[in-house]
Amino acid sequence: MDILYELLTLQKIKNLKILLVNTSERVGGAAIAASRLMSALKHSGARCSMLVRDRQSEMISVTNIRSSWMLTMKFLWERMVIWVNNALRRRNIWQVDIANTGTDITSLPEFKSADVVHLHWVNQGFLSLNNIEAILRSDKHIVVTMHDMWYFTGICHYAGNCDRYEKGCFHCPLLTRGGVFTDLAKKVWERKAEMYKDANITFVGCSQWMANMAQRSALARNHKVVSIPNAIDTELFAPHDKTEARKKLHLPLDKTLLLFTCQRITDPRKGFSLLVEAIKALLRQQPQLKDKLTIVVVGGDSSKAQDLLPLPVRMVNYLHDEQSMVGLYNAADIYVTPSLQDNLPNTIVEAMACGLPCVGFNVGGIPEMIDHEVNGYVAEYRNSEDFARGILWTIDPERHDKLSVEARSKAEETYSEQHIAHLYNNIYARQD
Repeated sequence: MDILYELLTLQKIKNLKILLVNTSERVGGAAIAASRLMSALKHSGARCSMLVRDRQSEMISVTNIRSSWMLTMKFLWERMVIWVNNALRRRNIWQVDIANTGTDITSLPEFKSADVVHLHWVNQGFLSLNNIEAILRSDKHIVVTMHDMWYFTGICHYAGNCDRYEKGCFHCPLLTRGGVFTDLAKKVWERKAEMYKDANITFVGCSQWMANMAQRSALARNHKVVSIPNAIDTELFAPHDKTEARKKLHLPLDKTLLLFTCQRITDPRKGFSLLVEAIKALLRQQPQLKDKLTIVVVGGDSSKAQDLLPLPVRMVNYLHDEQSMVGLYNAADIYVTPSLQDNLPNTIVEAMACGLPCVGFNVGGIPEMIDHEVNGYVAEYRNSEDFARGILWTIDPERHDKLSVEARSKAEETYSEQHIAHLYNNIYARQD
């Protein structure tokens, strides 16, 4: 019976046209995840394409809306409204989106010909609330992957300690009180509630943590919510010779390398300050390690790490080329991710696929990825001393090789293209 069901699903998928929608093709975690999903779906036999605002390749299966000065004006207008309602302050202005302007994609041929429309991250002036409502009211089958919390909160991408999204957002704590127009969080929340009413949506969390929060939200709890992780090409992201990888990147051959990456180390949510505390705690416990460890920092503002970390630092600008990232993961010994709130970071998936044990805090989707003391170490939340213990435990040469094997095995079993495409194809097929 299972084999028959699989055959029927595959046949149904081949008759469906799937359109993935994301603001960018390759810039940002959601864009990378959406692009990898498109590749996975194609390899499974599905007919899949992608519609974006910002295109970074010449792939025939990726199209973008027509660029114009109006797109820039729409983006600036949204930021202006947020800025004014934030009492003319820039504080947290990039942590929220109000989707008050965008582009109607329902008239495009790519949309009209699609059977399934799969929304990903569509913020920063790409789709407005009105545009999203038009998509939900169309005759298409709608799937929404939640790369952050925005679809089920008022305006924020990550709510932190705030739980107002469970009943109804108002006076968002991310914004400064004293704005001159309106309560943006309440206004957008009520608009989303109106949009979602009677809509047939399948919400997908990239982690069970995200799915659980969506189910607690008054916006999403009456819809179907499932959890499917991001896909990874385990043939591209795979273990290679460490010495050769280090030689290519001009990294020291005789040091234990810790790898830390993020778009900007100045983003408080990425927890760089706690990494600094953990390294200091580590050296207090074993000061002789200062001559044996080096930390590789990748991302925007990485130059600031030089003065903050009490270890030799190698700085690398943020890498968009996947082949270069594979080399970087293979050059390192462990991956450290002190993030304070995260969904299902692509970087952990990538690192594990390359056989790299990871150390992270017990928060968000991270403990779903790192199996404590099996393929890495899950430290107590915000506990830099425990994070330091995790680094020490993970770099121990007596267990490091086994951890590497387990990390690779977890990536192959849980995040492979074949497995993730299978899970999504089941959702698409049931929508018919």
